[in-house]
Amino acid sequence: MAFNPGFDIKPTAQPMGFAYGAGCFGPPVEYRSLDSIRKSLLDPSCSGPDPVYAIAMDTGKVEHLPALRERNLLFGVVTYASGTLGNEPVRSQGHVHKKTRDNLLSPPEVYEIWSGEAIVLMQEHAEDNPGRCFAIHAGPGEVVVVPPDWAHATISADPKTPLTFGAWCDRDYGFEYEGVRSHKGLAWFPLLDDSGGIHWRENPRYIRRRLTEKGPGEYSALGIRKGTPIYTLFEKDPDIFLYVSDPKLKEKVWKDFVP
Repeated sequence: MAFNPGFDIKPTAQPMGFAYGAGCFGPPVEYRSLDSIRKSLLDPSCSGPDPVYAIAMDTGKVEHLPALRERNLLFGVVTYASGTLGNEPVRSQGHVHKKTRDNLLSPPEVYEIWSGEAIVLMQEHAEDNPGRCFAIHAGPGEVVVVPPDWAHATISADPKTPLTFGAWCDRDYGFEYEGVRSHKGLAWFPLLDDSGGIHWRENPRYIRRRLTEKGPGEYSALGIRKGTPIYTLFEKDPDIFLYVSDPKLKEKVWKDFVP
Protein backbone atom coordinates (compact mmCIF):
# COMPACT_ATOMS: atom_id res chain seq x y z
CA MET A 1 0.00 0.00 0.00
CA ALA A 2 1.01 3.63 -0.46
CA PHE A 3 0.13 4.41 3.18
CA ASN A 4 0.80 2.77 6.55
CA PRO A 5 -2.55 2.65 8.40
CA GLY A 6 -0.99 2.13 11.83
CA PHE A 7 -1.59 -1.61 12.24
CA ASP A 8 -0.62 -4.72 10.30
CA ILE A 9 -3.27 -5.19 7.65
CA LYS A 10 -2.83 -5.57 3.90
CA PRO A 11 -5.32 -5.82 1.04
CA THR A 12 -5.21 -8.94 -1.12
CA ALA A 13 -6.28 -9.28 -4.75
CA GLN A 14 -6.88 -13.00 -5.29
CA PRO A 15 -9.08 -13.52 -3.46
CA MET A 16 -10.03 -9.90 -2.86
CA GLY A 17 -9.90 -9.19 0.85
CA PHE A 18 -7.40 -8.56 3.65
CA ALA A 19 -4.51 -10.31 5.39
CA TYR A 20 -4.06 -9.63 9.12
CA GLY A 21 -0.66 -9.61 10.76
CA ALA A 22 0.39 -10.87 14.18
CA GLY A 23 -1.55 -9.28 17.01
CA CYS A 24 -4.31 -8.05 14.69
CA PHE A 25 -7.86 -9.26 14.16
CA GLY A 26 -10.48 -9.08 11.45
CA PRO A 27 -13.44 -11.09 10.20
CA PRO A 28 -13.90 -12.95 6.92
CA VAL A 29 -14.77 -10.36 4.30
CA GLU A 30 -18.25 -9.65 2.98
CA TYR A 31 -18.57 -9.13 -0.76
CA ARG A 32 -20.77 -6.66 -2.61
CA SER A 33 -21.89 -8.09 -5.92
CA LEU A 34 -22.55 -6.04 -9.02
CA ASP A 35 -26.23 -6.99 -8.83
CA SER A 36 -26.47 -5.53 -5.33
CA ILE A 37 -25.48 -2.02 -6.48
CA ARG A 38 -27.13 -1.87 -9.91
CA LYS A 39 -30.04 0.25 -8.64
CA SER A 40 -27.62 3.10 -7.86
CA LEU A 41 -25.89 3.11 -11.26
CA LEU A 42 -26.67 5.26 -14.29
CA ASP A 43 -26.73 2.09 -16.41
CA PRO A 44 -28.11 -0.74 -14.23
CA SER A 45 -27.51 -3.24 -17.03
CA CYS A 46 -23.76 -2.52 -17.29
CA SER A 47 -21.01 -5.10 -16.99
CA GLY A 48 -18.04 -4.86 -14.64
CA PRO A 49 -16.03 -6.67 -11.97
CA ASP A 50 -18.01 -8.99 -9.74
CA PRO A 51 -17.68 -8.83 -6.80
CA VAL A 52 -17.23 -5.06 -6.93
CA TYR A 53 -15.63 -4.71 -3.50
CA ALA A 54 -14.86 -6.52 -0.25
CA ILE A 55 -15.61 -5.25 3.27
CA ALA A 56 -14.20 -6.29 6.64
CA MET A 57 -16.05 -4.62 9.49
CA ASP A 58 -14.32 -4.61 12.90
CA THR A 59 -10.56 -4.83 12.40
CA GLY A 60 -7.60 -3.62 14.46
CA LYS A 61 -5.14 -4.68 17.12
CA VAL A 62 -6.30 -7.41 19.47
CA GLU A 63 -5.22 -5.36 22.49
CA HIS A 64 -7.69 -2.62 21.54
CA LEU A 65 -10.79 -4.77 21.17
CA PRO A 66 -12.11 -4.14 24.74
CA ALA A 67 -11.69 -0.37 24.31
CA LEU A 68 -13.47 -0.48 20.94
CA ARG A 69 -16.40 -2.40 22.38
CA GLU A 70 -16.61 -0.14 25.42
CA ARG A 71 -16.87 2.94 23.14
CA ASN A 72 -19.19 1.26 20.64
CA LEU A 73 -16.68 1.85 17.83
CA LEU A 74 -15.33 -0.32 15.08
CA PHE A 75 -12.76 0.16 12.36
CA GLY A 76 -13.99 -1.03 8.99
CA VAL A 77 -11.88 -1.56 5.87
CA VAL A 78 -12.86 -1.80 2.22
CA THR A 79 -10.97 -2.72 -0.95
CA TYR A 80 -12.30 -2.30 -4.48
CA ALA A 81 -11.71 -4.22 -7.67
CA SER A 82 -9.95 -2.45 -10.52
CA GLY A 83 -11.86 -1.78 -13.74
CA THR A 84 -15.10 0.04 -14.52
CA LEU A 85 -18.86 -0.43 -14.24
CA GLY A 86 -19.77 0.31 -17.82
CA ASN A 87 -18.93 4.01 -18.26
CA GLU A 88 -18.85 4.59 -14.50
CA PRO A 89 -15.91 4.07 -12.15
CA VAL A 90 -16.06 1.29 -9.59
CA ARG A 91 -18.06 2.63 -6.65
CA SER A 92 -20.33 1.80 -3.75
CA GLN A 93 -24.06 2.26 -3.79
CA GLY A 94 -25.30 5.37 -2.03
CA HIS A 95 -26.76 5.10 1.45
CA VAL A 96 -27.45 6.93 4.71
CA HIS A 97 -26.36 5.48 8.04
CA LYS A 98 -29.10 4.32 10.36
CA LYS A 99 -29.87 6.49 13.36
CA THR A 100 -27.96 5.98 16.58
CA ARG A 101 -29.65 4.40 19.57
CA ASP A 102 -30.99 7.80 20.75
CA ASN A 103 -32.68 8.12 17.32
CA LEU A 104 -31.60 11.76 16.91
CA LEU A 105 -28.65 11.64 14.49
CA SER A 106 -27.13 9.00 12.27
CA PRO A 107 -23.44 8.30 12.94
CA PRO A 108 -20.80 10.22 11.00
CA GLU A 109 -18.00 8.32 9.28
CA VAL A 110 -14.29 9.13 9.25
CA TYR A 111 -12.65 7.82 6.06
CA GLU A 112 -8.91 7.40 5.45
CA ILE A 113 -7.62 6.55 1.98
CA TRP A 114 -4.84 3.95 1.91
CA SER A 115 -4.24 3.33 -1.81
CA GLY A 116 -5.72 4.44 -5.10
CA GLU A 117 -7.66 7.65 -5.66
CA ALA A 118 -11.03 8.28 -4.05
CA ILE A 119 -13.95 10.61 -4.53
CA VAL A 120 -16.43 10.66 -1.66
CA LEU A 121 -19.69 11.90 -3.15
CA MET A 122 -22.08 13.22 -0.53
CA GLN A 123 -25.29 15.22 -0.23
CA GLU A 124 -27.25 16.54 2.74
CA HIS A 125 -30.46 14.61 2.04
CA ALA A 126 -31.68 11.52 0.19
CA GLU A 127 -34.87 13.42 -0.71
CA ASP A 128 -36.07 15.32 -3.79
CA ASN A 129 -34.06 18.34 -2.64
CA PRO A 130 -30.60 16.88 -1.96
CA GLY A 131 -29.29 20.06 -0.31
CA ARG A 132 -25.59 20.81 -0.63
CA CYS A 133 -23.67 18.34 -2.79
CA PHE A 134 -19.91 17.71 -2.58
CA ALA A 135 -17.40 15.53 -4.41
CA ILE A 136 -14.34 15.28 -2.14
CA HIS A 137 -11.17 14.12 -3.91
CA ALA A 138 -8.64 12.31 -1.68
CA GLY A 139 -5.46 10.27 -2.06
CA PRO A 140 -3.39 8.01 0.22
CA GLY A 141 -3.14 9.35 3.78
CA GLU A 142 -5.95 11.87 3.36
CA VAL A 143 -9.05 11.87 5.56
CA VAL A 144 -12.64 12.66 4.59
CA VAL A 145 -15.46 13.07 7.14
CA VAL A 146 -19.07 12.35 6.21
CA PRO A 147 -21.32 14.19 8.71
CA PRO A 148 -24.44 12.71 10.34
CA ASP A 149 -27.51 12.06 8.17
CA TRP A 150 -25.81 12.73 4.82
CA ALA A 151 -26.24 10.34 1.88
CA HIS A 152 -22.94 9.29 0.37
CA ALA A 153 -21.01 6.88 -1.85
CA THR A 154 -17.31 6.20 -2.35
CA ILE A 155 -15.90 6.20 -5.88
CA SER A 156 -12.61 4.83 -7.22
CA ALA A 157 -11.22 7.59 -9.45
CA ASP A 158 -8.44 5.46 -10.99
CA PRO A 159 -9.70 2.35 -12.84
CA LYS A 160 -6.18 0.88 -12.96
CA THR A 161 -5.46 1.03 -9.21
CA PRO A 162 -7.76 -0.67 -6.70
CA LEU A 163 -9.04 1.71 -4.05
CA THR A 164 -8.51 0.69 -0.41
CA PHE A 165 -9.59 2.68 2.65
CA GLY A 166 -10.37 2.40 6.34
CA ALA A 167 -13.08 4.15 8.36
CA TRP A 168 -14.19 4.71 11.92
CA CYS A 169 -17.81 3.57 12.28
CA ASP A 170 -20.45 3.12 14.95
CA ARG A 171 -20.45 -0.49 16.17
CA ASP A 172 -24.25 -0.61 15.74
CA TYR A 173 -23.79 0.33 12.10
CA GLY A 174 -26.59 -0.10 9.61
CA PHE A 175 -27.42 1.29 6.18
CA GLU A 176 -30.59 2.82 4.76
CA TYR A 177 -30.92 2.58 0.98
CA GLU A 178 -34.57 3.46 0.35
CA GLY A 179 -34.13 7.20 -0.29
CA VAL A 180 -31.24 6.77 -2.71
CA ARG A 181 -32.78 3.80 -4.50
CA SER A 182 -36.10 5.61 -4.94
CA HIS A 183 -34.16 8.28 -6.87
CA LYS A 184 -32.14 5.60 -8.71
CA GLY A 185 -28.89 6.93 -7.27
CA LEU A 186 -27.40 10.03 -5.71
CA ALA A 187 -27.87 13.50 -7.22
CA TRP A 188 -24.84 13.15 -9.50
CA PHE A 189 -23.43 10.26 -11.53
CA PRO A 190 -19.64 9.99 -12.09
CA LEU A 191 -18.70 9.10 -15.66
CA LEU A 192 -15.31 8.30 -17.15
CA ASP A 193 -14.18 10.24 -20.21
CA ASP A 194 -11.88 8.94 -22.96
CA SER A 195 -8.77 10.06 -21.07
CA GLY A 196 -9.82 8.31 -17.85
CA GLY A 197 -10.92 11.48 -16.06
CA ILE A 198 -14.19 11.93 -14.20
CA HIS A 199 -17.04 14.16 -15.32
CA TRP A 200 -20.48 14.45 -13.78
CA ARG A 201 -24.05 13.99 -14.99
CA GLU A 202 -27.02 15.27 -13.04
CA ASN A 203 -29.66 12.84 -11.80
CA PRO A 204 -32.92 14.43 -13.04
CA ARG A 205 -34.93 12.79 -10.26
CA TYR A 206 -33.64 15.43 -7.83
CA ILE A 207 -34.16 19.18 -7.69
CA ARG A 208 -31.13 20.66 -9.39
CA ARG A 209 -28.32 21.64 -7.01
CA ARG A 210 -24.72 22.61 -7.71
CA LEU A 211 -21.95 20.06 -7.16
CA THR A 212 -18.88 21.43 -5.36
CA GLU A 213 -15.63 19.58 -6.07
CA LYS A 214 -12.83 20.05 -3.53
CA GLY A 215 -10.16 18.39 -1.43
CA PRO A 216 -10.68 17.19 2.16
CA GLY A 217 -11.44 19.67 4.92
CA GLU A 218 -9.04 20.48 7.72
CA TYR A 219 -11.14 18.79 10.48
CA SER A 220 -9.06 19.92 13.46
CA ALA A 221 -12.29 20.37 15.45
CA LEU A 222 -12.78 16.62 15.08
CA GLY A 223 -9.30 15.70 16.30
CA ILE A 224 -7.86 14.91 12.86
CA ARG A 225 -4.15 15.60 12.43
CA LYS A 226 -2.68 15.47 8.96
CA GLY A 227 0.04 12.85 8.63
CA THR A 228 -1.15 10.74 11.58
CA PRO A 229 -3.17 7.60 10.76
CA ILE A 230 -6.64 7.71 12.25
CA TYR A 231 -6.05 4.34 13.91
CA THR A 232 -2.93 5.76 15.58
CA LEU A 233 -4.97 8.74 16.81
CA PHE A 234 -7.29 6.28 18.54
CA GLU A 235 -4.35 4.31 19.93
CA LYS A 236 -2.98 7.48 21.53
CA ASP A 237 -6.37 8.70 22.76
CA PRO A 238 -9.13 6.07 22.76
CA ASP A 239 -11.81 8.73 23.37
CA ILE A 240 -10.91 10.87 20.36
CA PHE A 241 -13.59 9.35 18.08
CA LEU A 242 -16.40 9.05 20.63
CA TYR A 243 -18.40 11.42 18.43
CA VAL A 244 -18.73 8.65 15.84
CA SER A 245 -20.88 6.56 18.17
CA ASP A 246 -22.32 9.64 19.91
CA PRO A 247 -22.59 12.40 17.27
CA LYS A 248 -24.27 14.82 19.72
CA LEU A 249 -20.81 15.40 21.24
CA LYS A 250 -19.93 17.49 18.17
CA GLU A 251 -23.36 18.97 17.52
CA LYS A 252 -21.97 22.48 16.95
CA VAL A 253 -19.43 21.16 14.44
CA TRP A 254 -22.12 19.45 12.34
CA LYS A 255 -24.13 22.63 11.93
CA ASP A 256 -23.36 24.03 8.44
CA PHE A 257 -20.54 21.47 8.17
CA VAL A 258 -18.34 21.71 5.07
CA PRO A 259 -16.64 18.38 4.27
